[in-house]
Amino acid sequence: MDRNIIITGGAGNLGSAVIEKFKREGYKIIATVLPGSGDEIEEADDVYEVDVTDEKSASEFAKEYIMQYGEVEAIILLVGGYGGGNIENTSTDDINKMIKLNFFSTFNLVKNFLPMMKKANTGNFLFVGARPALQPEDGKEVVAYALSKGMVVNLADFVAEESKGTKIRSHIFVPSIIDTPENRESMPDADFTEWVHPSEIAEAMHYAVNNPDLRNMTFKLYGGV
Repeated sequence: MDRNIIITGGAGNLGSAVIEKFKREGYKIIATVLPGSGDEIEEADDVYEVDVTDEKSASEFAKEYIMQYGEVEAIILLVGGYGGGNIENTSTDDINKMIKLNFFSTFNLVKNFLPMMKKANTGNFLFVGARPALQPEDGKEVVAYALSKGMVVNLADFVAEESKGTKIRSHIFVPSIIDTPENRESMPDADFTEWVHPSEIAEAMHYAVNNPDLRNMTFKLYGGV
């Protein structure tokens, strides 16, 4: 059986690390990129242009994927975005933007692939949360971002609840700040030792997928701990 794995947002720093890890371990990588982005992912076995924040686009991708591959071992949901601002400085537009990027990009894939996993009685959803969604002291200055990631955390719990009694698993990975060149440039005075490297997240994701006894786990990946 082909070990098919879908990775959304595969062109980013975290996506590159996750693709490299799973490719090295023998998985067939089906990655998504934003239409018109020009992003290329050489290590992927197949690349689809999909706006996963759009319900129709995600639905069409799921139908095409199922027709082409018929099965999936795991879906790693990496598409997302970041935004700052406390309550007073956050608009409803800011919140809507974060929900679209972080929540709908995840929900649309879950909605369209969960029935397929139920039919096969197997599969893994790997969600990416954020520490500000779990700790109000970290979220108070990034309210829209924290709210949207909190919705992702709740969705992971709902999938776990709906999948009770099956072999479908729902894991969520909660990093502190991810150590990327962009984050270092935007926060040059930060203590980078407290950040988590993309490769560490990739290792944790691979571990989760390959240990079927682990069910519905939350992986807190805080650098410097």
